[in-house]
Amino acid sequence: MTAGVDRHELRQIIAGLSEGVILVEPDQTIAYANAAALAMHGAESLDELGPTVDAYRDRFCLRYRNNVAPNQYPIERVVAGERFHDVVVEVRRADKPEMDFVHSLRSLVATDRDGKPSCLALILKDVSDQFEAEERFERTFNANPAPAVITRLSDLRHVKVNTGFLEMTGFTRDAVIGRSVYEVDVLAGARNRDLAVGRLESGGTIPQMEACLDLPDGGSRFVIVAGQPIAMGDEPCMLFTFADLELRRKAETALRQSEERFAKAFRMTPVPTVLVRADTFQVTGINEAFSRVFGHGEDRIVGRSLDEAGLWVADKQRLQVEAALDRHGYVLGVEVCLRHESGTNLDCLVSAERVTINDAEFALLVLQDITERKHTERELFDAIETVMADTSWFSRGLIEKLATLRRPGREAAEGAAPNLTVRERQILNLICSGLGDDAIARKLGLSRNTVRNHGAALYRKIGIHKRSEAVVWGRENGFPLSRPDG
Repeated sequence: MTAGVDRHELRQIIAGLSEGVILVEPDQTIAYANAAALAMHGAESLDELGPTVDAYRDRFCLRYRNNVAPNQYPIERVVAGERFHDVVVEVRRADKPEMDFVHSLRSLVATDRDGKPSCLALILKDVSDQFEAEERFERTFNANPAPAVITRLSDLRHVKVNTGFLEMTGFTRDAVIGRSVYEVDVLAGARNRDLAVGRLESGGTIPQMEACLDLPDGGSRFVIVAGQPIAMGDEPCMLFTFADLELRRKAETALRQSEERFAKAFRMTPVPTVLVRADTFQVTGINEAFSRVFGHGEDRIVGRSLDEAGLWVADKQRLQVEAALDRHGYVLGVEVCLRHESGTNLDCLVSAERVTINDAEFALLVLQDITERKHTERELFDAIETVMADTSWFSRGLIEKLATLRRPGREAAEGAAPNLTVRERQILNLICSGLGDDAIARKLGLSRNTVRNHGAALYRKIGIHKRSEAVVWGRENGFPLSRPDG
């Protein structure tokens, strides 16, 4: 069998291979390239690939991704008889810069009986997709704010670290990459360190656990660490991720201080205050003012609702307050009646608002005892009722002030019945002064029937039916306006 026949048969064998194969002669002539090799260069023919090694160099720009040998192309190294494998290069066409590939290469050097190279081949594998995926992973890994480190399982050395880890710990990238998992100990102070180390050595998942990392400045940082096995290319690795507990610890400290301030203010406020669960209204805390005003101690009320403890006098009021609190989240100054431990009823103003404590919903109720104020108001109103029974000797200004006190919020006669005629006001004034129809008729120079007609119109306008009601209405609205003569 001749060498030419052998080369022809060899071409037939490699033509259908999925790997790219380029055959090179010792004189640097490119003798053959199969379809896979041409496709990996974006070429359709051997001429487009290049008939010689020099032509190939002119048409394609190569950059090593590993095993750097910048002055030689892999195809030149084949011609020199060098044996290599797993060389990764980026390949870009000089005439089409947008067309690029990533190749994984190995050489094949066959010799004749005399030991001279007789068959030189460059074996190519297109790993563009793999490297694109790795680059996407690299970008995502570096951009992810969650601290992370990737450790190679074969020698337990860190091969990647992202910015999040560097910022959290203060390490530089060079201080981490290439160091062992024990030199830059990502499991330092772990609560279940033996379990974590065992899982790391066996390539198993490391569950979340608290750890305390040693920092380059001599300090430490509390974290939650977890490990997940991953493969980078064909290399088994462990992806360590971290959650910074310092922020949580600061938040917990701030929350604890806030709760301490709340508890102190709750205890010391001079107004009766109760903390209840928002869903059941079960009391979880009372202050000293509550015990002083209502007589109940913590042992009698904590763990029960105000209703169960017997504080509510009217169940309707309780339901209204609870419904308003549930609907709006707050209640402001609602007047209710509550019961003292002794059985005495107390007039109170209730204000309440929903609050969140440790992610649980509560309601804070403030109960203001207004029993004395209400008693004073009732005495005042009773006194006003008494003196207003006979107002013939009071001045108009004083009558208006008394009427306003007795019915807060009502306006004087001018505003209360603006549609009364002058004659109707005159008649109402005389009615409130105690004059009868005959006396009013004589006073105003009218007939008795005319007085009665004006009186009927007056009654309709102010919504009454009897003379006595007219007197009451008139006195409440500032009549009589002046003392009638004689």
